[in-house]
Amino acid sequence: MKRILFQGDSITDWFRGREREDVLGSNYVTMIAGELGYEFPCEYEVINRAVSGDRVVDILARMQKDIIELKPDYLSILVGINDVWHGYDWSNGVSAERYEIYYDLLVSGVKEALPDIKIMILEPFVLDCTVTENRWEPFRHDVEMRAAAAKRVAGKYNMMFVPLQKRFDDALEKAPATHWTSDGVHPTAAGNCIIKKAWLEAFSALENDI
Repeated sequence: MKRILFQGDSITDWFRGREREDVLGSNYVTMIAGELGYEFPCEYEVINRAVSGDRVVDILARMQKDIIELKPDYLSILVGINDVWHGYDWSNGVSAERYEIYYDLLVSGVKEALPDIKIMILEPFVLDCTVTENRWEPFRHDVEMRAAAAKRVAGKYNMMFVPLQKRFDDALEKAPATHWTSDGVHPTAAGNCIIKKAWLEAFSALENDI
């Protein structure tokens, strides 16, 4: 059975089990696990070790325990929104330059320890809602800077990059931001479905070496 590990912040954590580690969270991770479990029974084990509030440097700090020692076959990472948001509200963000440096260290460290691992880097995204109130343009710009950095890291190591921002932007043609996210950052059930669809498409391509 192949092991898929999800890493990230609250978007990926979202009430996952801490006492019961088989609880994956009320989000896209559970949706993906259900889809894979239905389509490919007993072929994949899904694990979630995301931590709410994490920035890329926080994932790097717990890389050994929460990634390497778990020895996943696949690693999915979605991180970047807190690197921006924490800078605005708590003076504890991570600059775009350092975000890229830390992300590179994270990916290279995992690859060094687990050379056969396949890594999927998901694009950080944001919509204009309560979190971005009165600061939408600079906030969006800063998230785009982290997204570009994440894409460069993926390209450097020839890893799968999963674009999400355009999917959320396109979804605004069907319904307002509050339909897709609760605050511009945390996806609703419908928003999680956007991530799930993008992830499964990318994973299928990865599995088929497209």
